[in-house]
Amino acid sequence: MIADLVVAIDHVGIAVPDLDAAKQWYATHLGFQTLHQETNTEQGVEEAMVGLADGGAVIQLLAPLDESSTIAKFIDRSGPGLQQLAVRVTDVEEVTRRLTDAGIRVLYPAPKRGTADSRINFVHPKDAGGVLLELVEPAASSSH
Repeated sequence: MIADLVVAIDHVGIAVPDLDAAKQWYATHLGFQTLHQETNTEQGVEEAMVGLADGGAVIQLLAPLDESSTIAKFIDRSGPGLQQLAVRVTDVEEVTRRLTDAGIRVLYPAPKRGTADSRINFVHPKDAGGVLLELVEPAASSSH
């Protein structure tokens, strides 16, 4: 059963055209702080995790590095907005194996590097009710 490997909703990812403007909006209107920020060239994004300093779920703001990135294509097709829902797992390889054994498509044959050295994969939206579902196994030193 996969439920024994899924531990929480980790974050929601929001595609934004301007990372600084989006961070400012969340800071001004909701009091969210930037908890982590990095460039992920493999994924083609500049990203920031924003939320309340005392913990809880976070929002991942994703801005394209250039017009060829997946996030740029998403914004061109759908406009800025909710791009993915991420669940935290204890073993992304085992979850991927169990899903694919059940005939569910994932985007990568093996996990890739995600935010803060996490290990990630994605469930194809056509197999997850129209939602791009990210599987996140945080790095051992990370709380998110």
